[in-house]
Parts: sequence; C-alpha cells; structure tokens
Amino acid sequence: MRRMWVGASVLALGLSGCSAVGSFRPNPNDEDPLYGAIPVVKAPLQARCVAHGKSSVRSSCDEALYLATEYTRRLSVGDEVCLEGGYGEEPGYACKARAAVIDTSPNQIKLEVRGAKPDSRWFNVEMRHAWYEEGALVDLYLAERGY
Repeated sequence: MRRMWVGASVLALGLSGCSAVGSFRPNPNDEDPLYGAIPVVKAPLQARCVAHGKSSVRSSCDEALYLATEYTRRLSVGDEVCLEGGYGEEPGYACKARAAVIDTSPNQIKLEVRGAKPDSRWFNVEMRHAWYEEGALVDLYLAERGY
C-alpha cells in the first residue's frame, strides 16, 4: 500500500512539474510537415539608400536608415509591431497588420502575425511565424516611407 502511495505521489509531482514546463509549448505551425520550416525573410543585398547615390534624398534616407536600425535592434520578446501601415510606430488605427516579437537571435527577429485587417496582405496568414533578418525589417521601414 505504501509503494502505491509513493508511486502516486511521484506521478503527481511529475505531472505538476510537466504542467509548469508544459505551459510553454512551441507553436504547432513551427516545423509543420504541411507547411515546412519557419520561413526566413532575408535582407536585400543592397540597402535602399545606396540607390539614391549622392542626391538630396540620400541624407534623409540615411537618417531614416539609422532610425529604423535603432528601432529594430531594440525590439524584444513581447513587443508589438506594425507590419503594414506604420512599421516603426506603435500599432495604431492606421496599422493594417499587427505582429508580436516572439523570439530573437543575432540579426534576426521572429514575428507572429496577430491581427490583420481584411485589406492587408497579411490577412490570410494570422498566427503564422517567420524569422526576419534585421535588414529586412529596416527595408520595410524605408519602403513605407517612400525610399
């Protein structure tokens, strides 16, 4: 009888330990055999500002590049970002697609699309994950500002 009680106690402790650890589980979309591995959005080979050469637009583009780089590098897990209609700003009414930072690694940020308006290109990919190189997000910032 004592062995049964000890066995039940060990089982209960093991289950309670698993529930604490089990509360964090990877998204079922990660490494999903139907969808494949999590995509990685690469940075463009050439920065947008380089295309402006020595024109008067170049200095404002370089400033925007600096701001976008600083904003992107300061993102951390739990931050919300706007993927369409205002990357670099708090996701407000004008934001068509909102995402959350769910992981980071050197030069990469993993985003999960959390909400998208019907007219957004992100509308059909809610709750999907993707890794973005910092340069890809910086490029998004510059593209939204017309550079």
